[in-house]
Amino acid sequence: MAAMRQLAAEKVAGALKRREPEMLQDLIDRGVMRQEWLDHPGAGPITDATPLQALERTLEGLVDRRPSFLSSVGLSAVELLSAATTASEPSEVRSTVTVAFTDLEGFTRYTARQGDLAAAALLGDHYRRAGRVVRGRGGRVLKHLGDGMLMTFPEPAGAVLAAVELVEDGPPPLRLRAGLHVGDVLVDGADVVGHVVNVAARVTESAKGGEVLISRELRDALPTDDVPQLSIGRPRLRALRGVDERVAVCTVSRS
Repeated sequence: MAAMRQLAAEKVAGALKRREPEMLQDLIDRGVMRQEWLDHPGAGPITDATPLQALERTLEGLVDRRPSFLSSVGLSAVELLSAATTASEPSEVRSTVTVAFTDLEGFTRYTARQGDLAAAALLGDHYRRAGRVVRGRGGRVLKHLGDGMLMTFPEPAGAVLAAVELVEDGPPPLRLRAGLHVGDVLVDGADVVGHVVNVAARVTESAKGGEVLISRELRDALPTDDVPQLSIGRPRLRALRGVDERVAVCTVSRS
């Protein structure tokens, strides 16, 4: 049996190298397949990822190449990103962070009209520019999927300022929207898990293109002197999908 498995592994590795070298490199880069397994088929596991992680990483690669995939299955980027953060069993490491989501209003229509190649080019440029903004404000981009991003920030002010900059710099002709919440999350490797993540995702879904929405808790956590250039609206209660209690949210814009 071991000899048969070894032979099968060698045949699969050889076929992938000959027929799908680009796909193979993408699987390795995304952590779906181990380079060591490819070099020595059958020696050790084919991946270090859990089945769920392998599925998520493969899906990210598919959406990067074909952005229209999400709309074809009737899912939004924010919906998938927030679902992915609650699907695994987190380690018991707690951290207080500001969680932010963004996505692009009208991206599905844009992809349908312009095609996957144009949509992928737009997203590539958007993610490069967005990454610089997020890092410049001390944050991390944890995940991106299609037109959505999941980010965390150690400081509330940096998160809100980054969100405003991202919305202002949204890739034309589309408009970006952002939603943020703050609180304790469970840290699971490169993911964050918990109610705070879910609320941030739903706040984002309730925002309009070109709008930044923050929870009242985040507004209260902001040191006033750190964001004098921003105007924060008064809290308004909203019923958010999947959240039992109504959540008070505030709009944020340049003063």
